[in-house]
Amino acid sequence: SINSHTSCFLSNILEEIFLNIPHRQVVRVCRLVCRRWREAADSESLWRQKCRRERFHLHDATKAPADWRIFYFLCKNRRNLLKNPSGEDKLKGWLLFDGSPKHWMVSRITQPHPNEKVQTNFVTSYGVCRKAQFIDLKKEGYSPSFMDEFQPDIKLTDWYTAPWDLGCEYMICVKLLNERKEVLAGFTPDPVNSGPLDEWIHVCTKFKTKCVTHVFRGYGPGVRYICFIHGSRVRRFWAECCGIHLADSCIEIFPAGDLYMNKAYTFSQAGLTLQSRASVQVFETSD
Repeated sequence: SINSHTSCFLSNILEEIFLNIPHRQVVRVCRLVCRRWREAADSESLWRQKCRRERFHLHDATKAPADWRIFYFLCKNRRNLLKNPSGEDKLKGWLLFDGSPKHWMVSRITQPHPNEKVQTNFVTSYGVCRKAQFIDLKKEGYSPSFMDEFQPDIKLTDWYTAPWDLGCEYMICVKLLNERKEVLAGFTPDPVNSGPLDEWIHVCTKFKTKCVTHVFRGYGPGVRYICFIHGSRVRRFWAECCGIHLADSCIEIFPAGDLYMNKAYTFSQAGLTLQSRASVQVFETSD
């Protein structure tokens, strides 16, 4: 009928207009105007087109998201929730445990990092050195109702480089907390040893860059905060700040089931090989 064709025509016009308006304005302003605008702002085709135009590609084309609008927002907002991940601003944003700031140093990287943007890293000292960040998800734009209903994947990534001659242990602990700061889920693998204590290399200390990664999935309702702690234990003293190098630490939130394919960076492009060590996934740079 004429009415149905007219309605479809108007919906297409609105959709084309909304495609050229910032996504937050579409949700917060446009959809509140009237019923027709709300239907256009909520339509699957609109958000599917927004994803296509901004190249938010599906990891598996056969598995479409249940809600394209949520998929778009998660892809659009995907970012590192940790501040100052590689020491660009010295120790700003980090809470230090087990000693004073003098037990930590920020230096230029000693070898190329898989992420070319990383030019600095943190270096630990003799003994136990740990630092932490506390992430308030609501302040980062993830409301309690959103986290409870959609439970998006939460991925942690941490890169470290350890000398093989100082008996270094790498440590990491990440916890998902509720409103009362109680632990709902956690990732606390056994410390990873860099090498035997008797492997002393006088001329050239061998370094290998490794990546530890973990994804929290299906963790249930109630998550409000993320606590990230990492560091090292150096058993053999050689010099101040001679231990593990830490850089490019990352906590990010993205669509559940890893539907989103990030074309900007993949491990295969960086020439990495996957090895399994205990409950930790460790990616080592190839020699």
